[in-house]
Amino acid sequence: MSIRKAEWSEEGADNTESGRPEGTNAGSAPPASNANTQAASAVDGSNGNGSGRHASQKQVEKVVLQYLKSKGYKDAEKALRADANLDGAESTMADLANAFPASEVGSDASVPNWILFYNEAEEGNPDAYNQSYGELRRWIDNSLDVYKHELYAASYPVFVHAYLDLLVRGLSEKAAEFLGKYRCDHAVNHGKDVDTLATLTTKSHVEENELAKLFRSNKYGIRMTRVGLELLLSFLQDHHYTLLMRAVNQHLNIRTVDGTEPISAEAAADVGVTGHTQSQLDHFNSQDIALGNMPVDPFVREEVERTLQGEAGRFVKDGASKEAAGLLDAFAKLRQENAANMLATRDGIPMPPPRGVEVGQQIADLKALRKRIALGPAALPSICMYTLHNTGNTLNCATVSDDLSLLAGGFSESYIKIWSLKHEPLRGFVSNIQPGTVNSEEDMDLVREKTGEDHRKLVGHSGPVFGLDISFDSKYLISCAEDKTARLWSLDTYTNVVCYKGHNYPIWDVSFAPQGFYFATASHDRTARLWSCDHVYALRVFAGHLSDVNCVRFHPNSKYVVTGSCDKTVRLWDVQRGSCVRVFTGHTGSVDSVAISPDGRIMASAGEDQTIGVWDLGSGRRMDTLTGHTGPVYSLAFSQEGTLLLSGSADETVRSWDIKRSSTTSEHPIIAQRRSNQQQAKATDSSPNAADPDAMDVDAKENGAPDGRDKNVGNGADDKKRDAAGVWKSKRTTESEALLKTWRTKSTPVYSVMTTKRNLAVAIGAFTL
Repeated sequence: MSIRKAEWSEEGADNTESGRPEGTNAGSAPPASNANTQAASAVDGSNGNGSGRHASQKQVEKVVLQYLKSKGYKDAEKALRADANLDGAESTMADLANAFPASEVGSDASVPNWILFYNEAEEGNPDAYNQSYGELRRWIDNSLDVYKHELYAASYPVFVHAYLDLLVRGLSEKAAEFLGKYRCDHAVNHGKDVDTLATLTTKSHVEENELAKLFRSNKYGIRMTRVGLELLLSFLQDHHYTLLMRAVNQHLNIRTVDGTEPISAEAAADVGVTGHTQSQLDHFNSQDIALGNMPVDPFVREEVERTLQGEAGRFVKDGASKEAAGLLDAFAKLRQENAANMLATRDGIPMPPPRGVEVGQQIADLKALRKRIALGPAALPSICMYTLHNTGNTLNCATVSDDLSLLAGGFSESYIKIWSLKHEPLRGFVSNIQPGTVNSEEDMDLVREKTGEDHRKLVGHSGPVFGLDISFDSKYLISCAEDKTARLWSLDTYTNVVCYKGHNYPIWDVSFAPQGFYFATASHDRTARLWSCDHVYALRVFAGHLSDVNCVRFHPNSKYVVTGSCDKTVRLWDVQRGSCVRVFTGHTGSVDSVAISPDGRIMASAGEDQTIGVWDLGSGRRMDTLTGHTGPVYSLAFSQEGTLLLSGSADETVRSWDIKRSSTTSEHPIIAQRRSNQQQAKATDSSPNAADPDAMDVDAKENGAPDGRDKNVGNGADDKKRDAAGVWKSKRTTESEALLKTWRTKSTPVYSVMTTKRNLAVAIGAFTL
């Protein structure tokens, strides 16, 4: 069977009963032979359920032979006739019906109905569909990631016809159980149709409902690669799932696509029934969500106002009184703007009582707001680049605190290293501290270590560290690693406080909520999980991705979590309900980084396909696709106004993009001048850098070549392979008009980018030799 399947035409082959090329029987021989084998064993009484049946094995074989002949399956007919030594006149369906009670087969018995009945009778189990389809779903879940999209697409029509068959046969309770168990698998792409099917409860409903009649009278088109089709048919044949194979044969029109590359998305594989809209992702993404920022806690608001009013009422010669009055006005204006933006409520997300640190942080944010520089095409950000040397390619992740006081890196040697960016000693507490003697800040300083370096090493994980994040108040650090655990570290004592266990596989990323207290993890086990610092178990498990969850970030109001996955999709999860409320599809590679604008309205995602997708969270639709990077994009960050997007990539660049550009943005003087420079460079210079006037050949001097060419290229046997970063640097790609500026580093892939409250851009990378 597998050899014949591989011989299907590239333009598409119909594996159903009609439209089959002469001599092509690949899609039908397995179920026929399976039914034949099962029928023979049942008639012989091998299953113990054959009492009262008088059909001979020869009769069964001749009926099946007649069925194959009537459908034109010549090769299968010839093979069955030779194997069973069948000669003479074939038996009819009436001959077989006489051997079985009419109450069991039915007065309108036909060969397909008999095969269906006989499979059920042999198993003696009305849950055959439930069991076989469940095994199919589990097999797809554990199959290769590159083929999951097309296999999931093929499972949908099988699911529909299994449900309709149960209703037609009068098994309404089993049909309801089947639908309730598996409907969530197709809620994203076919939610509207599944809701319609749920209203059907009887055979008459199936005969009258337009959607059901559409499925029953038409074949469902599916695009699959040859390998994906082979995997599906081999699984059904090896497990003798006659019911599912029958559904595939009768109701699916599977067409093989050109080439051997797997289909990149389920929507691309799902063709559906002609005249019926298949992808209902927009319907799924129409769920109501609250995207506004979370309002300030009433206690914090009152304390901030009281503090600023107290400072404004004092007579201070150095101008602090005037500054406090300005901060008070800025705070009142900020409250008015937030009220106009339809803020999300604080209900539903339990938060611990506010402390004094929240008041101080709010005042610090107000001071940063007054000194913030508004970014745009005419005002690009300044970038502070931190380059880590001598890492030996063991640095996996890096992050910096919001106040730019600490930088942390996670390494493959299972440790975390922290540096003080202020070059102050990082002093922990002495081991023989007496808690009863500490009553003030002065006492705290007395029990700290007397000397210390400006860096510390945190040891606790037993595997490579893949993710780090620092809390908003720079008091805690959360880390995740290959050892399946997340660990909370105190940045006062530089010790591990809690170890969180729950994931079954390595954890790839971790992120604190904006208000702290909560954090989320993303894992190889295809789930993301929500945790709180005071519980050692997960509060929510976000399950739905088809492959590894690579990255996770909180929405600014902490009501939602965004995840990116190897299944090339991004999902938005409701923290309170634990359910998915948005699915974003369109990437052609693994999604490795996501970011949400400060106003909570826009989301950006990027990864291995080297493109950046900009999405509207409200509608779930793509706003723009940004191209220009020539390597995987590791990190994304919005400016504080949400007008610019920064990206860091393996191609050793940081790029800024204009996100909220208007229709006249392309006429901005800077962009117009940049376009003019590009055109002039292309016309006068054929060098590799001509297409990018901002490009610098940073390796020219290092390589010792006066013209910038790599000295290792073109030396015959002495040619050396360039590393991945070098290959990505040499690539050229079409740059989007939204690209404002490219900053290039020297042999330093950019692992992380962020913007401070004052709109200073910060990038982190490791120097590679």
